[in-house]
Amino acid sequence: MTTTAGDSITVSRRELNKAATREAIAAAALELLRANGMNGFTADDVANAAGVSRRTFFNYFSSPEAAIASFTQKYLDTVIEQLLLRPQDEPLLESAQHALTAVAPSDLATLAETFALTQGDAQLSRFQLEAWDNCSSQIIATIGSRLAVREGEGSSGMDVNGELYLHALVQSVIACGRAAVEVWFRRHGEDISPASLARLRELLVSAIGHLRDGFHS
Repeated sequence: MTTTAGDSITVSRRELNKAATREAIAAAALELLRANGMNGFTADDVANAAGVSRRTFFNYFSSPEAAIASFTQKYLDTVIEQLLLRPQDEPLLESAQHALTAVAPSDLATLAETFALTQGDAQLSRFQLEAWDNCSSQIIATIGSRLAVREGEGSSGMDVNGELYLHALVQSVIACGRAAVEVWFRRHGEDISPASLARLRELLVSAIGHLRDGFHS
């Protein structure tokens, strides 16, 4: 079966429409979170605010918590995209420092705000943890390919020690990123001013720096 240019355009428009709907639902959930707190609205409220049906809401998200957690996923997707753009021969932890901080100010602000506004919600914490875990898996695949190319091993040539190194490194990077956000929140609470967000960027860089330096006191 041959795919025509018209078919490609139709598919592209369909995907763009789906992405726009997803973003509208997430944005509506965020506005309700700001106004009512995490337990102050339902999936129906989000659907109504976004101008979609209840069925459409559940086509995109399993719950209001999942809609809010999508902002964490969006940030982490950007981290992965930025990691792919780093030079092949760049030290991995330097690449991680750049990737964790090379996001739009608005995206970093939303990540910080949703983290601050949802502390103590067990279900949302689970969704956010899943987002970080999924990011780990994707980064492992990304860096694994990069290491294989760098060392001339091929896609399946990494030995067990190399695999252990890779998994330990990536899990440590992700833990450092989460730790930076948690420390930022303890110090700044719901403050997402430019100065506060600049401090969050500094903490992200510093956390990876501690890892790079072996956590020397």
